[in-house]
Amino acid sequence: MPVFILSDELLFPHPELAEKDGLLAVGGDLSEERILLAYSLGIFPWYTSGLPILWWSPDPRLVLFPEDLRVSRSLRQTIRKGIFRVTVDNAFDEVIRSCECMHKREDGDTWITQGMIDAYTCLHRSGYAHSVESWYEGELAGGLYGVSMGKVFFGESMFTKKSDASKVAFVMLVRQMMQWDIRLIDCQVTTQHLIQFGARNVPRKAFLKMLKEALAAPAPHWKRGSELHEVSN
Repeated sequence: MPVFILSDELLFPHPELAEKDGLLAVGGDLSEERILLAYSLGIFPWYTSGLPILWWSPDPRLVLFPEDLRVSRSLRQTIRKGIFRVTVDNAFDEVIRSCECMHKREDGDTWITQGMIDAYTCLHRSGYAHSVESWYEGELAGGLYGVSMGKVFFGESMFTKKSDASKVAFVMLVRQMMQWDIRLIDCQVTTQHLIQFGARNVPRKAFLKMLKEALAAPAPHWKRGSELHEVSN
């Protein structure tokens, strides 16, 4: 399959035309309109500085259905102890910058480029990108960020400075998503870390069908600065 070169026109080739590794297209920009269109089609940007923007649609796709969440006994105990205070959209800038540092290689390169930071910060201001933070003794100890559209959450990245901090933020968010009737969490790239939480690979064709249906439903309201509390599960 050829890799498509995007023009200024706001469109993407069909995801099923992607390469075996999931690479679909090159170029374009990181405007809010293009990123949201990409997500709605099952496509996401992922590249490193010095390269053109690369757009991907892997097959299979790693997805977590909130009702499939698995939480280890030790992590459940940590959550019950209330070691971390978990908030929503309280420190988006700090979270994305911390994710950048965590994913930075020894040569200083990272896929969370300045362009990506600027783009997702704009999405946050528009109400699409959100962060969840874990606080320990008043200090930011871990967290994650992603994009919310319809009944779908597109996870982007997470970081931790203290053991279990990001895991607690993730579990608390997924439990909240059950209350919001979120139908799927797009994990994008397969990792053992997320599989341990219950994520599983689904064929791209099935993912695109589920995505279309879930995006037709209204998105939940993310109350900026609110706290997430343990709920029975």
